[in-house]
Amino acid sequence: VEGFEKNNNNEFIRFLKISKGSTGEVRSQIYISFEIKRITQNEFDHINEALISLSNKIGSLINYLENQRKQGHFKLVNPLTR
Repeated sequence: VEGFEKNNNNEFIRFLKISKGSTGEVRSQIYISFEIKRITQNEFDHINEALISLSNKIGSLINYLENQRKQGHFKLVNPLTR
């Protein structure tokens, strides 16, 4: 995920939010691709479902991390900087 190596909790959450927004941008592009007949209905459905699932998972992670931060339990450890 973009921002992981920032090793800063607030920036990690911010980049997760950017990543979630990017799923929406890609979804808008697949709608266009479907409308101009570049992808099939089956391809559209498969990609759209995957993007919705990914967006929901990122959103759940954001909510979890924000709740942990509010409770004072949030600590991100970057294994790459150990």
